[in-house]
Amino acid sequence: MTGSDLAVAGWAAAQPPYPRHGRTSGIVHIGVGGFHRAHQAMYVDRLLRRDPDAPWTICGVGVLDGDRRMRDALASQDHLYTLTLKHPDGAVETEVLGAIVDFLVAPDDPEAVIEALAAPTSRIVSLTVTEGGYNISSTTGEFDLENPAVAADLAPNAVPRTVFGLVVEALRRRRERGTASFTLMSCDNIPGNGHMARRVFTTFARALDRDLADWIELHTAFPNSMVDRITPATPPDLAAEVRERTGVDDAWPVVAEPFTQWVLEDDFVDGRPPFEDVGVQMVADVEPYELMKLRLLNAGHQTLCYAGHLLGYRAVADATRDPLVAALLRAYMQTEGRPSLPPVPGVDLDDYIDTLVERFSNDAIGDTIARLCAESSDRIPQWMVPVVRERLAAGGSVDVSAAVIALWTRYAEGVDEQGDPIDVVDRRRDQLMPLASATREDPRAFVGVRELFGDIVDEPRFMEPYTRVLTALRENGTRATLEELLRDR
Repeated sequence: MTGSDLAVAGWAAAQPPYPRHGRTSGIVHIGVGGFHRAHQAMYVDRLLRRDPDAPWTICGVGVLDGDRRMRDALASQDHLYTLTLKHPDGAVETEVLGAIVDFLVAPDDPEAVIEALAAPTSRIVSLTVTEGGYNISSTTGEFDLENPAVAADLAPNAVPRTVFGLVVEALRRRRERGTASFTLMSCDNIPGNGHMARRVFTTFARALDRDLADWIELHTAFPNSMVDRITPATPPDLAAEVRERTGVDDAWPVVAEPFTQWVLEDDFVDGRPPFEDVGVQMVADVEPYELMKLRLLNAGHQTLCYAGHLLGYRAVADATRDPLVAALLRAYMQTEGRPSLPPVPGVDLDDYIDTLVERFSNDAIGDTIARLCAESSDRIPQWMVPVVRERLAAGGSVDVSAAVIALWTRYAEGVDEQGDPIDVVDRRRDQLMPLASATREDPRAFVGVRELFGDIVDEPRFMEPYTRVLTALRENGTRATLEELLRDR
């Protein structure tokens, strides 16, 4: 795009104050979506504003056919885009970001992607490919070598198509050429994301070439990270809003809350940006921060979403502003989630909990109850069941956690208190919905699925409050049940 084109589009006056062309990218990022653009790319933009000559611009990579849409949108505006932050008090900020300077789509030119990854200047390869992108079998819990796309990439002389084939082929070329390995940095919202990345990429490599896998194990870093910023899907009216307010005609703007956090393990093999200068917490151990987020923010979302839906709310902010839902949130976080955490260096947990309630109340973000309720069978076992187990082991109460799981059970029946259908979005819905209904006769039916709940069905200290709340939800309704649960808290 030419300078005159940018001027017509309204971009010229908003150009970032650092050179973006004629330079190599130190970071190749796979999976350019809204979260990446609102989070990691935003931090890199901050770095470039501090040091315009820093070698850390980003080359985006898409591995799916659908990524062409993002590629085309960004290419049409010189890879610039707007990030709009919406504050709870109604304040709005929009800024043009320019850390992304190129975008390649692997289905169109896999060789170009591999060479970008193999280039000596590419010192960090980062990922936001979602939890499903790590190709873990739901049956075995292991990397799925039988996945047809993975199997095709493992065939002799195959042209790589998957993220695993592309990255491992690039690493093979780096090894062959005597080029140092890169750091493979997962930014996905999953526990132990660095450990997960190491596991899946080395498993793929070992199926292809055992010596190469050994080289990757020895020379490639896989730092863990914890990432946090609520970034909803771009609403259809955002582009017009940005254009009206700023004059910038953005083909694919992104919106997020003002809060952002990135805790990153300081484990890199070939240098790294000075992330700490722009607010990233560089630490030796990410796990305490990760557990804090999983057991307070993520489990907090589960605490409010089923109650919120059954109370008739469809927006997260509306539900959170209900004093009863807010009280349920705080009761879970303070009395059960928080006591299950190890010390979290540098974090005041009271302030963190207050901030979470404020964030959930931000109606400018437009977060939905439906989003939080989706795929519950992946979420509750990861985020809340471990809290139940640890609290039981420590002799503590699990009354609120048991109530949340009872609320999920009632929600999973698929019919609300007015008799209207609930659209249960869950890959296990065909298994779980009949079991939720079966709890009317057998309270153990739902939580007896041991692959999800382990042995908590055998714990009377869990089953008693779970059964009591589940019965009350049906007999008295959600509001009366929660009022009774929280009466003395």
